[in-house]
Amino acid sequence: MSESEQTTAPAQNRKPKRRRRKPRRRQSSWDLRQFQVPAVAGKWRFHDFDLPLPLMRAIHAQGFEYCTPIQAEALRQTLLGGDIVGKAQTGTGKTAAFLISVMAYFLEEPTPNGQKPGAPRALIIAPTRELALQIEKDAKALARFTQLNVASVVGGMDYQKQRESLGSKIDILVATPGRLLDFHQKRDIDLNEVEVLVLDEADRMLSMGFIPDVKRIIRYTPKKEERQTFLFSATFTDDILNLASQWTLDPAHVEIEVTVENQADIDQRVYMVSDDDKQRLLVNLLQQESFERVMVFGNRRDLVRSLDDLLKKAGVSVAMLSGDVPQGQRIKTLESFREGEIQVLVATDVAGRGIHIEDVSHVINYTLPEDPEDYVHRIGRTGRAGAKGVSISFVGEEDAFSLPEIERYINDKLPCVHPPEGML
Repeated sequence: MSESEQTTAPAQNRKPKRRRRKPRRRQSSWDLRQFQVPAVAGKWRFHDFDLPLPLMRAIHAQGFEYCTPIQAEALRQTLLGGDIVGKAQTGTGKTAAFLISVMAYFLEEPTPNGQKPGAPRALIIAPTRELALQIEKDAKALARFTQLNVASVVGGMDYQKQRESLGSKIDILVATPGRLLDFHQKRDIDLNEVEVLVLDEADRMLSMGFIPDVKRIIRYTPKKEERQTFLFSATFTDDILNLASQWTLDPAHVEIEVTVENQADIDQRVYMVSDDDKQRLLVNLLQQESFERVMVFGNRRDLVRSLDDLLKKAGVSVAMLSGDVPQGQRIKTLESFREGEIQVLVATDVAGRGIHIEDVSHVINYTLPEDPEDYVHRIGRTGRAGAKGVSISFVGEEDAFSLPEIERYINDKLPCVHPPEGML
């Protein structure tokens, strides 16, 4: 797309194009001279989008330089005020894509006079607590040099504390559907002022049965002609595309395929092992190999609990993450894992999507997932942001039927070998 095409006005009947921001004076002691990123053919820089200086400062502080494909494609549409329907899997940078767009808009357009407490300008709906809290964390990091306020309302956490956070002006609210409806019904949240609506991981909201709640929520927001709407999904089924047509206005469709075959930064290994030998192999790998930060995935909660017990008895620094763990403990566990206080995190697929944990060196599939798509989400926990990662899958008798489906899904043949000598 040429530069002239980027600034073309939206089509007729679209929301009005956002006004171009006037040049800003240098703020504080920081300016763009401290954020030098050379132009590279075929890559978009955040500099190419004329973003507000406080936002560029936060992007620099986050260590971002070049846009990921979903960021470049999305920003080229959303910064003009258009709706977008994006197909992107976890680990593609889609969260930063929609947050940067929302914040750029709000920094260019001052908060309306008389904005009421509990009336967010942007509403981001996510299917799980973990994803919502991660989005909130990312949003606060990008808003650190601005006056934008970010809050969240999610189930499983202290209701009163969340209610207190709604007592002031809110620019960006991140929410799970059920808790958001609770607050709305008690009139602690007013959705009449929503200018930007983001629906993240719409396919998961569909599979988890949240769409009726989401439909109710959307009815409480302004009409789609009066708001900007972003919808992201890892898959584009007929159901998702039908919902997108109901909720968005003349959207741009952006599809970013992230499959294992083009994730060259992940070294994938399949160890052929009997089901009876899996425990011994897992313990020996974690004790004898120089694994720094490891996620071990199992398909069931009871399996995850038994692996957590096994590794604790073996002296491994380990914690568990599954639906059985209370929400407060899950948050503490994730933070400890991020900070390196825990070496191994044993998890069900509740942690397979939407959780951003940097520097995961290894992913171990103790059992192969039943859904081939979950294989991609699991191993996507490693090899992020240009770092090298390793994925090891244990394939025993019970997993044999899942392997061919995974290989068909990723359109690649996985190398099946015996475990290293001395590991069994």
